[in-house]
Amino acid sequence: MSEPATNHDTVPPAAASPAAGSPVMEPTIAPSPAPDSDASPTVEMEDVMDALSNVIDPELGLDFVELGLVYGVEVNAGDVHITFTLTTPACPIGPQVTEQMEEFVGELEGVTSVACEMVFIPPWSPERMSEDAKFALGF
Repeated sequence: MSEPATNHDTVPPAAASPAAGSPVMEPTIAPSPAPDSDASPTVEMEDVMDALSNVIDPELGLDFVELGLVYGVEVNAGDVHITFTLTTPACPIGPQVTEQMEEFVGELEGVTSVACEMVFIPPWSPERMSEDAKFALGF
């Protein structure tokens, strides 16, 4: 399915792993276009990230946002595209995570579609975790 051309800037997902000693990459977030006065409600990026914080890694007991597993979020009107990874390619929870992301983000007012893309480049590393997650897991 091709997407219509838009006039707003998007930020592609991170394409390379940080080198040793370099700063940790933050998830890329593309802004929503300015709403039309008679358009449906605009999806707020903060609401998308809050919804994604409900997706919990069952082994670690922490959410995907804190673990740094969300690599990118793009919002185009009501269409939300999420790029994420798992702690390891062998992790069997990929389909469950995709379903949860679609469910939690899809419940937000103004969301018309949710597309999830699982990637493994760059590979996840503990350096991507928030300070709170590092503390909770003893890093």
